[in-house]
Amino acid sequence: MRLVLNIIWLIFGGLWLALGYLVAALICFVLIITIPFGFAALRIAAYALWPFGRTVVDKPGTRPAALVGNVIWVILFGIWLAIGHVVTAVAMAVTIIGIPLAIANLKLIPVSLMPLGKEIVPV
Repeated sequence: MRLVLNIIWLIFGGLWLALGYLVAALICFVLIITIPFGFAALRIAAYALWPFGRTVVDKPGTRPAALVGNVIWVILFGIWLAIGHVVTAVAMAVTIIGIPLAIANLKLIPVSLMPLGKEIVPV
């Protein structure tokens, strides 16, 4: 079932969302100081391509630098990517088949807002 949901996700929104994260990563790599944000964006892009069967957990330990980085991320990229997830979730929720996809989209919003200090693991 996960394979079917991932394929439907990829066709109807996952590819566009992953491209948004890739654009954010490229911008972060061009601006040298934001390279850690670029790596976080690439991790989320891979997760946005194939979300079913994986989940996001907090990395162990306290990371005060991650909090500061997340605030910068929200200002530069996070809010726009979260808006993209909300718009895509609303569009997917129109059909009955799209409701699980819309829920997955909504589950991606917290990690799109605060990617540093998170880890993507298999379920």
